[in-house]
Amino acid sequence: MVASESVAFDVLGFELVRDLAPGEALYVDENGELHLQQCVDNPKLTPCIFEHVYFARPDSIIDKISVYKCRLRMGEKLAEKILSDYADLDIDVVIPIPDTSRVSAQSIAEKLGIKFREGFMKNRYIGRTFIMPGQKERKKSVRQKLNPVKLEFQGKNVLLVDDSIVRGTTSKEIIQMARDAGANRVYMASAAPPVCYPNVYGIDMPSARELIAHGKTAEQVAQLIGADCLIYQDLQDLVDSAKEGNSEIERFDCAVFDGQYVTGDVGQAYLDKLDAVRNDSAKSKNGKSADSGNGEVIGLHNPDVEDE
Repeated sequence: MVASESVAFDVLGFELVRDLAPGEALYVDENGELHLQQCVDNPKLTPCIFEHVYFARPDSIIDKISVYKCRLRMGEKLAEKILSDYADLDIDVVIPIPDTSRVSAQSIAEKLGIKFREGFMKNRYIGRTFIMPGQKERKKSVRQKLNPVKLEFQGKNVLLVDDSIVRGTTSKEIIQMARDAGANRVYMASAAPPVCYPNVYGIDMPSARELIAHGKTAEQVAQLIGADCLIYQDLQDLVDSAKEGNSEIERFDCAVFDGQYVTGDVGQAYLDKLDAVRNDSAKSKNGKSADSGNGEVIGLHNPDVEDE
């Protein structure tokens, strides 16, 4: 069995043998025979750090790193930043935005010595909102996905914790939901740094101009999403949180945060071409309504696109 996360082996009773090496190809032929071959000279393991931020289940082990432990460390480091730089915030309660931020939020609450409460109940039949096509569809889905427990918000200064902020649509709606539920002040903490650049290696993130943090300060983003204060994780703290689980990893792919694409061949021309097919208005112009759920484009890096 081959899987992207160790949890798939756990639930089926299998034992993890090893991770695929960087640049290693795996092929199972029609007779069920397994073939493995290294296809790259001087390969280096450069895993995507966004797996630990958002995509992976917390009970998974990826590249010998416990996702759960990594997210605990992310919360601890973010709490240290709050204590150092935002000590004047009078936070009454820490509330996660389910589900991915829960582990980090628990760690933040413990480090700050503040109550941790489940303030939002999740409808598990609504998918991930930031990759949904169309602003209208994303905005509607947030309200369908989460419902506030009003007693946890009424008259309180609330620190909402999310794993990351991509377009800002979800954050803005959730902050308004917290205010509608009676929150006095609403602070937002992101367990990840500002997402400023699109992903080109298979994650359907929008063009740079559709990322709310692109070219903006934390204060400007806070104003746009309606937060009284916005606290981002520092990139080095995020990297250290993951690296502590496997010191042999020299570098992570952090391109969505720093714009440094690990393949070294992603230029502005390539990003412009991706933008032309991935942004909402482009999908609508192609005759496929961005709010209909049709025509969604997921870009995979192909350097030849620049030469077309």
